[in-house]
Amino acid sequence: MVRINATITTDIHHLLRRQIRTFVNVRVKWVRDPYLDTAVEKEKNLKSLLSLKNLIISHPSKAPPLRTISPLKPQLNLPTTALKFIQNYPFVFKTFRPPIPLSTLHVKLTPNAESLHNDETLFLNLSHYRKDLAQRLAKLLMLTRANRLPFYVINRFKFDLGLPHDYLLSFLPEFPEYFQICQMGFKGADGREVFGLELVKWRKDLAVSVVEKGVKREDFGGGKRVHIRYSMNLPRGFDLQKKVKIWAEEWQNLPYISPYEDAFHLAPNSDQAEKWTVGVIHELLSLLISKKTERENIYCLGDHLGFGIRFRKALVHHPGIFYLSNKIRTHTIVLREAFNKNILVEKHPLMRMRYKYISLMNKVLRRGIPINAGALRHRKRLASVKAANSKRMKQVKRIYRGKQGKETCIHKKLATAAEAVFTFDDLALCRGDSRPFKNVHVLMVVAIFLAKRMRVGRSISSKV
Repeated sequence: MVRINATITTDIHHLLRRQIRTFVNVRVKWVRDPYLDTAVEKEKNLKSLLSLKNLIISHPSKAPPLRTISPLKPQLNLPTTALKFIQNYPFVFKTFRPPIPLSTLHVKLTPNAESLHNDETLFLNLSHYRKDLAQRLAKLLMLTRANRLPFYVINRFKFDLGLPHDYLLSFLPEFPEYFQICQMGFKGADGREVFGLELVKWRKDLAVSVVEKGVKREDFGGGKRVHIRYSMNLPRGFDLQKKVKIWAEEWQNLPYISPYEDAFHLAPNSDQAEKWTVGVIHELLSLLISKKTERENIYCLGDHLGFGIRFRKALVHHPGIFYLSNKIRTHTIVLREAFNKNILVEKHPLMRMRYKYISLMNKVLRRGIPINAGALRHRKRLASVKAANSKRMKQVKRIYRGKQGKETCIHKKLATAAEAVFTFDDLALCRGDSRPFKNVHVLMVVAIFLAKRMRVGRSISSKV
């Protein structure tokens, strides 16, 4: 009998998995994560607000008339009319009429917003920040095979990368050793030549992914590969089927291929190719200061790079690595490991500045007193929940009551349990629990079942 070396067997197994597809044919369900939804929802209208703020600051008087802002609603991506949007944030924008006869409304920043903008400008001009931004932009270009991207793709990630709104004039000329403008070699839908940004030279020191830092390379299959397992953070209530868990475990043990390597030679539908695809998306999200971006941005980049549908499959197959949020009128892809509940683990300094804008956005005037709009919304939501709980409690008690209007011992116990469950659900909602009222529904079903059985028992005993 010939014994095959275990190492050789493992190498052959991994070699085969590089070329075959073993993902089980099951539907991976989507489960809402309330914490990551909150992280996305807190930035609602932030991008539009900053675009409007930059427009106001760029005006010579820093107080443009409202009639010049209203036609720019599509470019600013305002969710409502310009006037209503401005009135929604009284601690950021202020409307006034100049002391001139028949003058129209003008808009300017409040002193707090203007002071915050000045702090942001000072930070954006720091040399170490601009170098960090140049390196992250260079790494984005290095993810492509040609080391270049058209501007229409870069502009999709401009906000998430932290690029200045006028980066073509105020940022790129400072780094001629990194970037140069080039023709992409094809024309757009309007028939014009498409221009893009190209890396001047390959930078080996930057070709290290976030997950590779601090990991030792080991020999694997004749070449040096890194053994890396991605962090899987599944939300509460998410339960993978057994065969999916087995597949995921084997998939995690595959060798890691750097996203800065060209692995298009692998079979597109193989597990190894999918792990490389996941690595590309993971590195892309890691380069962004918010660790998230709109799904269409990722799809656009994937189509340009030649991944096609592979980006879409990778996002669906790995809900423990990426989370899809459908908040704020769009779909957002979030890197799970970058968040602890709804808080960024490592906050980029620019994100700290943006959180200060969010703090101003959340302030509203009530009877002339500034209060936090988030707290006001929470109070209204809690009041509506308590009203709904009270109504459901009456329905449950109505079920528990006997024919003579008296409650039996079991009825009293169930009623006490119901009150405890309702109290628990109030607390769960305050914590942001993803499954409020679940226990209430279960309890109501049990109560109805018991009530029916007791009625049947009484009818049988009366016949006897």
